Amino acid sequence: MRILLYTGKGGVGKTSVSASTALRLSKMGHRTLVMSTDAAHSLADSYDVPLGHEPVEVAPNLWAQEVSVLHEVDQSWITLQKYLAALFSWRGMSDVVAEEMTVLPGAEELAGLVRIVKHFDSGNYDAIVVDCAPTGDTLRLLSFPEIARWWLQKLFPIQRQAAKVIRPIARRLTDMPMPEDNVFEAIKRLLMQLDRIHDLLADQDMTSVRVVLNAEKMVVKEAQRVYTYLALFGYSTDMIVCNRLFSAQIGGHSMDNWRDIQKRNHKLVEECFTPVPIYDVPFFETEVVGLEMLDKMGEAIFGDADPASVFFHGKVQTIEPTNAGGFILKMPLPLASKEQVDLMQTGDELVVQVGDYRRNIILPRALAVLQVAGAKLDSGELKINFVAGS
Repeated sequence: MRILLYTGKGGVGKTSVSASTALRLSKMGHRTLVMSTDAAHSLADSYDVPLGHEPVEVAPNLWAQEVSVLHEVDQSWITLQKYLAALFSWRGMSDVVAEEMTVLPGAEELAGLVRIVKHFDSGNYDAIVVDCAPTGDTLRLLSFPEIARWWLQKLFPIQRQAAKVIRPIARRLTDMPMPEDNVFEAIKRLLMQLDRIHDLLADQDMTSVRVVLNAEKMVVKEAQRVYTYLALFGYSTDMIVCNRLFSAQIGGHSMDNWRDIQKRNHKLVEECFTPVPIYDVPFFETEVVGLEMLDKMGEAIFGDADPASVFFHGKVQTIEPTNAGGFILKMPLPLASKEQVDLMQTGDELVVQVGDYRRNIILPRALAVLQVAGAKLDSGELKINFVAGS
């Protein structure tokens, strides 16, 4: 089983690259599902066929799906939805508004993650290609499993126990709906699914994130940021797809200036992402829609290579002992600057923050009993020094 997640700034051609990869996989004999987790779906437009919230066969060995958050709520989270709707109605909302409010922020990302788990467990597919939302939403999607694990271990047991104590008292004092055990069970199932998907997505042999970009300075900068944050959350990027490069045959001399700009920016791409391989895709004079054009794009990207291959394999983090009896935790943070990085240790948890994103790392006992004595960013690698306390 391979899980391939394609992300990138909106408008770079991420959906076309995802759709063409899936078609290429299916032609090589892999039973392939391609699914869109973007709220503004365009996968159906790419294949030029109608799609729904369940997989639809669009070619031999190839199924496609546009995840619907409303459908997922009705199918998987109905207990939680009913409780939230009752709570919002108690606050005076109309039934219609209360129903809409049960679809909470981030529900699209949650629905996509839960669907990946379900499809993985089904055993129906050899490869799952995910056409993710633009980069900001993708980062939120990939951070959910970390948040779920922390919530499940730290807060959930306390909240459930507190509800058991408070529920009888609250019923005598107010008519506010209180969550029953089945609501907590529904929450627990959801959190456990999200916790489990972290193991799937962090497995470098199973899951790869692929960043799609154009040779434009703003797009490259956005791709740099997402690449750093993917490393922060422990996810492996095995390919950069540089899409829509103008060949000498496109536009003649009138496009020379654009070709020069793309050439300079492509050099920037190489400087930023090497040793991760960069796959160039030409600008097609015909719109990339339908199976024929998607097949041409897939061939342009991969040639004879199998898209299911792992194109780059790197370590997420390593722990090495020091001569002084301590340890050094090494974490690749490519393209991060010293000013962006902040650390905080609380017990067995280490919080690493890069810009507006953070990751909670549960430290092994050997490090948890030590103190952080310093950290430095060296050649795209964060080195955190742990020493015994005085």
